[in-house]
Amino acid sequence: MNKLTLQSKISLVVTITFLVLLVVGYYVIPGYHDFINKMSVMLAKLDIKAIRDYIESFGVWGPLISTFLMIFQSILAPLPAFILTFANAYLYGWYFGAALSWFSAMLGALLCFYIARGVGRPFAEKIVTKNALAKMDGFFDEYGNYTIIILRLLPFVSFDEVSYGAGFTDMKVGSFLIATGIGQLPATIVYSFVGGSLGGNKMMMFIALISFIILIVVSLVARKVLQNRQAKQKINVSK
Repeated sequence: MNKLTLQSKISLVVTITFLVLLVVGYYVIPGYHDFINKMSVMLAKLDIKAIRDYIESFGVWGPLISTFLMIFQSILAPLPAFILTFANAYLYGWYFGAALSWFSAMLGALLCFYIARGVGRPFAEKIVTKNALAKMDGFFDEYGNYTIIILRLLPFVSFDEVSYGAGFTDMKVGSFLIATGIGQLPATIVYSFVGGSLGGNKMMMFIALISFIILIVVSLVARKVLQNRQAKQKINVSK
């Protein structure tokens, strides 16, 4: 019990410290302030080429900047993550771009998970809204530990809402990371194919389109299978 309490305290301290540094840095460091504002505008406008060119302007530090941006958008759920995945593949090629997007998204998901668990629900509700978290509660009640894999496969479900929602369950960090890594990999690869095709590769665009359709079908089938399985379990329990 003491060990769990100590872990919770460490999580709370680290999370609050990180968030305070982000907020204070925004108001104190002019360059950081301008950077955040500029990238927020480009992400909100879905300007893939502008994001690509901006990341490229940092040279060898580009991947690090991209990683920071993925973490930044993870905290602020309304900003779209797939735009960065497109830009990474557009700039670095689908293979390295996919690896970069997958790794940085994992870091962002872990941070959201710890924010929810360390700071609490009132703070998370200010970021992703109360209704969004209530919807996630419903998903976790319905699908249990399979929730993350199912929702990560669905292209139109907010990546960040799932991470915050998972933080309010009794799921262990290791299980969360494994489910997130497996669940987000197919979508990351598909989006990277799309990003890689932006340079004019028609074959890659065709593959991306087919992969996207398959991704949706697989996710819907998996969801249906789980619903049927849980329905049967409820019937057996009632007997």
